[in-house]
Amino acid sequence: MNVSRRWLEAFLRRPLDARDVANRLAMLGAPVDAIEPLHADLAAIRVALVEEVRPHPNADRLRVCTVNDGSAERLNVVCGAANVTAGKKYPFAPVGSTVPGRPPKKPALTLDRRKIRGEVSEGMLCSLEELGFEPQDDGIWELETDAAPGTPLLEALPLADDRLVVDVTANRPDLLGHKGIARELAASYGVPFRLPVLPGAVDIDVPPSRRIAESEGAGQSGTVTGGVRVSIEDTEGCARFHAAVIRDVRVAPSPGWLVQRLEAAGVRSINNIVDATNYVMLEFAQPMHAYDMARLHGPAVIARRGRRGEKVVTLDGVERAVTEEMTVIADERGAIGIGGVMGGSGTEVHEGTTDVFLECAWFEPGRIRRTRSALGLSTDASYRFERGVDLWNAAEPFRRCIELVLTLAGGTNVDAPADLWPRVTHPPRIFLRLPRVAQVLGVELPLHTVEKHLVAIGATVVSKPDDGRIAVDVPGWRPDLVAEIDLIEEVARREGYDEFPSDLRRFRTGNVPDAPIVAASERVRDRLIAEGLLEAMTLPMVPVSGEGIRLLNPVSEEHGMLRHRLLPGLVRQVELNWSRRVRDVRLFEIGAVFAPGSAGELPQETPRIAAVVSGSRAPEHWTGAAPDFDQWDLKAIFESAVEVAAPGGTIEPDGEGWVVRGPDGRAIGSAGSLAADAPPWAGTVFGFELELHAGPRPPVRFVPRPPTPSSERDVTLLVPDGIAAGALAQVLSGGGVTVLESVRIVNAYRGDRVPDGTRSVTFRLTFRAADRTLEAAEIDSAEAHLLLLLERETGVRRREQ
Repeated sequence: MNVSRRWLEAFLRRPLDARDVANRLAMLGAPVDAIEPLHADLAAIRVALVEEVRPHPNADRLRVCTVNDGSAERLNVVCGAANVTAGKKYPFAPVGSTVPGRPPKKPALTLDRRKIRGEVSEGMLCSLEELGFEPQDDGIWELETDAAPGTPLLEALPLADDRLVVDVTANRPDLLGHKGIARELAASYGVPFRLPVLPGAVDIDVPPSRRIAESEGAGQSGTVTGGVRVSIEDTEGCARFHAAVIRDVRVAPSPGWLVQRLEAAGVRSINNIVDATNYVMLEFAQPMHAYDMARLHGPAVIARRGRRGEKVVTLDGVERAVTEEMTVIADERGAIGIGGVMGGSGTEVHEGTTDVFLECAWFEPGRIRRTRSALGLSTDASYRFERGVDLWNAAEPFRRCIELVLTLAGGTNVDAPADLWPRVTHPPRIFLRLPRVAQVLGVELPLHTVEKHLVAIGATVVSKPDDGRIAVDVPGWRPDLVAEIDLIEEVARREGYDEFPSDLRRFRTGNVPDAPIVAASERVRDRLIAEGLLEAMTLPMVPVSGEGIRLLNPVSEEHGMLRHRLLPGLVRQVELNWSRRVRDVRLFEIGAVFAPGSAGELPQETPRIAAVVSGSRAPEHWTGAAPDFDQWDLKAIFESAVEVAAPGGTIEPDGEGWVVRGPDGRAIGSAGSLAADAPPWAGTVFGFELELHAGPRPPVRFVPRPPTPSSERDVTLLVPDGIAAGALAQVLSGGGVTVLESVRIVNAYRGDRVPDGTRSVTFRLTFRAADRTLEAAEIDSAEAHLLLLLERETGVRRREQ
């Protein structure tokens, strides 16, 4: 939403600082994405008085003007505009300044002192278009100001403005109008706010609308206002319809103040009638539409469902087919506009229009959203209607629009406006309990404070009984307020979140355990953090490739599919770190991957854990650089993760890496080196990915410190390449030697004095007895038994030196 600072100042009757406004709106839940200064490029333009105008001696269509720009000397300016008159004031751009223009038709221009047909020109008298404004005629802009010559134009006229780009959430449609923003700021500043006075407005007596309920013909039969029959046939799609006829209007360009406000909000001026409807939309967040009454057949205006085969040429000149699921505006011959989205070109207001039919309606948000999506047509009107406009207060913006049209275009309001409302309803009433407010917010707020905050948002406190429960009628412009908790949130927002204490108060702990998958995720997270890895969170949307599930409405081509693996996203993060000259990377992620579901079903979602490591295995130290991560470091981290993420999983070698299989033999993860776009100084990237299983938490058992010493023996074996070292370790551990405490691999070697097709593997055997110190003979006997068992079951023998 584009918001004009000057427009807000007109609401609040006080000057505003754009950055202060942005800070306040951010604290109120409407952050400002950008502040765009408007017309700051006019800082060098000054007010100038033309003292003399004489014909150019060498050109019939040019004039030479003597200009007083406030300096001691008078300047010669060659001008081609016919409306320049001595004694009048005009914007003047001196030599060296730049006029912004309106590219591409009128590009920016930097001025210098030059001769034009033999006469020296020392600057330029400027038109509206040359200064970046919407042109209204072909002449120089004549200023109506008492400012002295030489006064900066931005000081003489209220042109300087700031455009605030407000990020409005879908649940706050009231902030899509300046009045809604002003209401928020008025409460923040503690000042009242009122509608701005319309420049040039006279006392206009607009009679109150005639409300026509269902029993009075608001449905099929409708009513007649100003000679036009108005009816609602689609009461589900159009719940309320205001209508008025203004005759004898004069369609013309809008005055400067209106053009300026529209352009500050990013809307182009068209003519005074259309601009009036756009102005009210930007002020109240209530879209309006004006029809050329002479082009209405009947004349009639009917809100109904579209019909099969019916087509409408919209204001953008495109012929669009409507369906029976859409609400259209029609006359006696057929559809003339798409309700809540865009009007039709056949009834557009133009220069020859003399009689105008004004419409202000309420359309069902869901219907507008589906219509807009089906037609691929998003407009300022549909953007507001699909979020919900005020059903109960539409009379105020409609009256404002009538007053604005009568002020700008003249004419006569020949009949009382009609208000067709087939099913009259009332804004919701919510009961708010003060004890509940204290329970949710953690602090007790007095009744008068709660009431002040509710009144600030436009709510009405109906009753205040002694039981601490108050009845609150919520305003129609706040469709997001539907329950007690919504009012409590508003009280907190108005009180200010920074006003609540940050200390931990008394609370009651819950006894509901975490979901098993959540508990498993926490265990894996703790384990990998203990291994020195950092958690990353990448988007589940990935670039389009051969595998994966394509999104129907992707944010961009770079996010066109749902991921089927976690590792590619982590590898991209490694490459991003490399681009920042960060060599040592240790990342892990716990997230979901997606696979196609059965026909007609949603994709299958599987939780997984993945990790990547690259670079040095330890931080840099003055004693020397640590070696880089290798595959054995990866295997250690992989085993640690499998222990908690996939209890019962078995790790097996798989080429240059490893694979882990579940109890059913299915591969549920793998580990190894990864391909990456690496600079020359980067290390190898190692990583793993495996499914996350929600198994029970292994029990924690207390193991006392051993009271007796241990004895270690290193056994070096000659192992054929086809036999895994892990399988040998399992044979040794299960050999039935009760005093064998542990078995671990300490070395592996290939090279001289090792036959081809084999490798040398050293196992460290730790022996210990809980009740005595083992003697050498016992250890020798146990060692011999294990070697004999190993040779009998696997054929592996001790390596001879």
